[in-house]
Amino acid sequence: MENVTKKPGHDMQLKGCMLRPMDYNATRRLHMNSSTDRIERKILLEAPRSRVWRALSNAEEFGNWFGVALKGKTFTTGQRVQGQITYPGYEHIVFDVLIERMEPERLLSWRWHPAAVDPSIDYSKEPATLVVFELEEVAGGTLLSVVESGFDNVPPSRRLEAFRMNSGGWEEQMKNIEKHVATA
Repeated sequence: MENVTKKPGHDMQLKGCMLRPMDYNATRRLHMNSSTDRIERKILLEAPRSRVWRALSNAEEFGNWFGVALKGKTFTTGQRVQGQITYPGYEHIVFDVLIERMEPERLLSWRWHPAAVDPSIDYSKEPATLVVFELEEVAGGTLLSVVESGFDNVPPSRRLEAFRMNSGGWEEQMKNIEKHVATA
């Protein structure tokens, strides 16, 4: 080890059978890896922020593009909202969210139980994930960001499947809202 030159501020890393100076900051490298705790999606919507906000915050309109029957319902901070899923194959599922925050034309967030698709299971004892929709006015329209976090707290027996299902679900929902705001 005496013949290994060590740069100031660099640690040693095992490469093969030899220790060599590390060429990276380990913390920075870890942050670059994809997370198992959160799903993040962004889309540029060619619509004014006020239009995108209405599609998110008006419960009935939200239900139209998200695939849930919310006729007569409203989104209100601190209130629970439930409705029947209308997406084919998932009609047996109840959409059930607790609205956490609403900042007009900027942010909507809720908590829910991800991939709660088995009616014989009581998911209420499990930790909920947090879904945050954020709007940013940009050239050409509105940048919509969706982040769902908290998957690391989902019971290990369903964590991977919940993450997988919701990851694919958010891909579809981004397409759905894009079509919705373009036609309405």
